[in-house]
Amino acid sequence: MRMVEVSEVTKQYGDTTSSYRALKGVTLDFDAGEFVGIMGPSGSGKTTLLNIMSTIDRATSGKINIDGIDITLIKDKELAKFRRDTIGFVFQAFNLLDNMTIRDNIALPLTLNNVKLNVIMAKMTELTQLLGIYEQLDKYPYELSGGQKQRAAICRALITSPKVIFADEPTGALDSKSSSEVLECFKNVNRKLSTTIIMVTHDAVAASYCDRVMFLKDGRIHGRLESEGNKQDLFKKVLDMLAVMGGTSHEFV
Repeated sequence: MRMVEVSEVTKQYGDTTSSYRALKGVTLDFDAGEFVGIMGPSGSGKTTLLNIMSTIDRATSGKINIDGIDITLIKDKELAKFRRDTIGFVFQAFNLLDNMTIRDNIALPLTLNNVKLNVIMAKMTELTQLLGIYEQLDKYPYELSGGQKQRAAICRALITSPKVIFADEPTGALDSKSSSEVLECFKNVNRKLSTTIIMVTHDAVAASYCDRVMFLKDGRIHGRLESEGNKQDLFKKVLDMLAVMGGTSHEFV
């Protein structure tokens, strides 16, 4: 089953006198339950594509179906509800509220939806145990490590039971140990909850955790790699693909 379908999507900024096409007819799809990475050099269009798929931005033309619904046809008011019910977000900067405990940060999306407290607590217990931060619930974000903050942010994204999670450089602000812990959490979430995860990353190590990696260059799909179950092999193939695309991994930011 296809969870996300992108068809001939373009994105143009500016007007007729001065314009820039960030995406040039991108077509790709993501199956339900997949963990997919998107990579590309700076300016390739990967973050633009993620923002359009996740409803943060709108395409200039083309179609995007999420769970069978063409989001390009949804009006802003309905889009906000669709976003709340169907999509989860994980950002590089965590976006946790420092004046709220981790418990309250995670519960916030359901609290705003007037979900009953016992339902919220049951869901929170399940997720925080799965992601290894159950013992941190009464702490504040500033008391946690970067990796713990990101795992809390993943819990918050999952608390509404989204069909798909969009992650924008989720390990970009973390050291290697914390990055590995967060990526293992994504893998566990993907495997145990069957949540579709689409992750933009510049890091070949992060990409090696994925089932599949898509590569963008100059606003177009440049290539793709499939995992055969061996993380180290995929890591090497990603590095080879980055080399073929030109430039060093430092440019893939």
